[in-house]
Amino acid sequence: MVNAGAAANPFTVNWTGKIMRTRTLGNCGLNVSALGLGCMGMSFSYGPPKDVKEMTALLAAAVDRGVTFFDTAEVYGPYLNEDLVGDALAPFRERVVIATKFGFDVSGDKRPGMAGLNSRPDHIKQAVEGSLKRLKVDTIDLLYQHRVDPSVPIEDVAGAVKDLIGQGKVKHFGLSEAGVGTIRRAHAVQPVAALQSEYSLWTRTPEKEVIPTLEELGIGFVPYSPLGKGFLTGAMKADTKLDSADFRSTLPRFTPEALKANQALVDLLATTATRKQATPAQIALAWLLAQKPWIVPIPGTTKLHRLEENIGAASVELTPDDLRDIAAAAARITVQGARYPEKLEQMTGR
Repeated sequence: MVNAGAAANPFTVNWTGKIMRTRTLGNCGLNVSALGLGCMGMSFSYGPPKDVKEMTALLAAAVDRGVTFFDTAEVYGPYLNEDLVGDALAPFRERVVIATKFGFDVSGDKRPGMAGLNSRPDHIKQAVEGSLKRLKVDTIDLLYQHRVDPSVPIEDVAGAVKDLIGQGKVKHFGLSEAGVGTIRRAHAVQPVAALQSEYSLWTRTPEKEVIPTLEELGIGFVPYSPLGKGFLTGAMKADTKLDSADFRSTLPRFTPEALKANQALVDLLATTATRKQATPAQIALAWLLAQKPWIVPIPGTTKLHRLEENIGAASVELTPDDLRDIAAAAARITVQGARYPEKLEQMTGR
């Protein structure tokens, strides 16, 4: 199927309606579609919340096309995204895996993006009760700590989730943007099923220590922003104007200067895409899928044609020669701009 915008697109959107392949996240036995769907942008961060009816239809379309893995969080909204995902996926509950996250204090009148960290065990249990209701489930399939809270020992966090697993309220424990020391300490208390962190051709930090540690411990990896928050699709240029409500407008990597400098990475993807009859986005996702069999990217979108384009990446086969060519070309490119402002960057890698 070719998306509605194909006439203006020089690349072939490689989605043939094939059944989505599945992958298992590490040693935990959690089987999900090879590509998941990040739902944050439907309600949070990328401008105003999108139309609920349209997003409900998009989520149903994802299920129809074989996506079984959906990612949300308490803080997205706050609460709005969990409500949306819970309502939209209720008819498909037996067919899908829903991941959500705790770890921010979203109580009171705190505005989105202004919440502080809170992973105290009592708060975790309170957050889970709210998520269960909003998601309309009896058990949360995968529960991540959204960011490591330096004021709460990770052993206490893992212990609280272990209690919730014992109570049947949670099935699997995950971490997000955690460093290797934290991963090991948490895993010793309660096995970690998956780590979610940013990973793509323009954010490769996990390759140095994190991915080898995950492989050693048998933990799955769920890259968020696998398309570089939209940049790796090729749809953004140096003169792209971002709405003030779009959080990318605050990121150093999305200044006009950085966008212009980093265009070389999109050009690299485009070269391979032309050869493989695919799109730059599909090559970026296929590259991630080729790194390890237990990596499951969760690209987000609010558009059906982008959903189908992303799904098509699961059918793009990159040969060892393709991967060597991409690696050699990428090694000659230095990505410009930090991925987050300093305050947010300090919340990662702990």
